[in-house]
Amino acid sequence: MDASVLNNPRLKALIEEERTKALTNELVAKLTHICWDKCVTGSIGSSFSRSEASCLSNCAKRFAEVKMMTMQRFTER
Repeated sequence: MDASVLNNPRLKALIEEERTKALTNELVAKLTHICWDKCVTGSIGSSFSRSEASCLSNCAKRFAEVKMMTMQRFTER
């Protein structure tokens, strides 16, 4: 393979886009696992209870906030 291909801006953009997608998928998987284990306590039915829905929403918001704060701290360094 020609080394100049690795310096192609379109290829770099595509690689960065795929990396971002992979990180997003990983974040969603972690979020789902953590919040599900924390919030869903009853048997699985056709819908969540009001307390489960509220817990899932709050958990997702807090998880996203902490992730963003962590990322900001790392980029500041």
